[in-house]
Amino acid sequence: MFKQYQFRNYRIKLVILVYLLTTIGILVIGSAEKDFQSQQILGLVLGSAAMLTLSLTDYNILMQMHWVIYGIILFLLILVLTPLGKEVNGAQRWIDLKVITLQPSELAKIMLTLFFAKFFSDRHDRINELITIVPSVILFGIPAFLVLKEPDLSTTITIALVFCSMIFIAGFSYRIIGSMIAVIAPVVLIFLGYVMREDQVLLEDYQRNRIMAWLNPSEHADLAYQQQNSIMAIGSGQLTGKGLNNHAVASVKNADYIAEPQTDFIFAVAGEELGFIGTAAIIILLLLIVIEIIMIGRNAKDLAGNLICCGVASWIGFQSFINICVATGLMPNTGVPLPFVSYGLTSLVSLYIAIGIVLNVGLQPRKY
Repeated sequence: MFKQYQFRNYRIKLVILVYLLTTIGILVIGSAEKDFQSQQILGLVLGSAAMLTLSLTDYNILMQMHWVIYGIILFLLILVLTPLGKEVNGAQRWIDLKVITLQPSELAKIMLTLFFAKFFSDRHDRINELITIVPSVILFGIPAFLVLKEPDLSTTITIALVFCSMIFIAGFSYRIIGSMIAVIAPVVLIFLGYVMREDQVLLEDYQRNRIMAWLNPSEHADLAYQQQNSIMAIGSGQLTGKGLNNHAVASVKNADYIAEPQTDFIFAVAGEELGFIGTAAIIILLLLIVIEIIMIGRNAKDLAGNLICCGVASWIGFQSFINICVATGLMPNTGVPLPFVSYGLTSLVSLYIAIGIVLNVGLQPRKY
């Protein structure tokens, strides 16, 4: 099974970077909410097993199953919206399997990446024709709509950005992209102007309120406090932070002022307890992981492998950017985990599955 691989091509550097970042995440989660640390360690163990297995499994086998993969994720996303779905804080995004809780929208990121890697590579010569564009938009729109209905706007935006990145790398015309930007830009401005009205119907009330709180935090202090407290926590950490598991009276985290400290605002906890040095280390590790994946994609033996790496790199990159921007007040508040750092069993295992597949792409480089 392994004779086809040259194990000198196994990207140990990527594995080390991923483990370093995950270790930081586990330590910060333990400081934020001790009860969740053991679950994250379980996610690391399960994810490591999945990563090792998939890194030694030819990714072309998965490519041949792309329609099955698409069908599975549609089934799971539909299942979430049935009575079997579990609702938390007004959002129905989970399936309770008693032993563990599954979040299909996280699995959708890697499963849709695999599907569209095969879909676009098979239609590379017709990527700019309507016969490819229209079906791809429809095939993306169905799962995106299901995720949006949960509701999970942040994940919908993330997978949309991944989809756009992949179709661009697949050879989408610059001329078409320019035309689309020319149309989309004013539409976005009109959309933002419309959703600011109290009688708008496109967004849920809580989504509009988050945008308004971001634009005018002083006028919506009761809604903007999460991000304001996050910014205060990051700033209070200064250069070296207050230390993990500290009992400082002046700690924003210890005073329970940080909402969802183990997930959406884990970066704020890292900023307060690890300081500028710790947060800079997290950002650098994320950047190095993305760069390493891109480099593997550039040496892939075929377009499908390149697109897999593109999808995974853009997923990690865009999601990290959104999470950190929210924690620092540069974007409206939205719930999206910080890759490899935030608590979330499904999220962490999905990321390790993605890394395993990327490692297999690296084991089969292009022959010059």
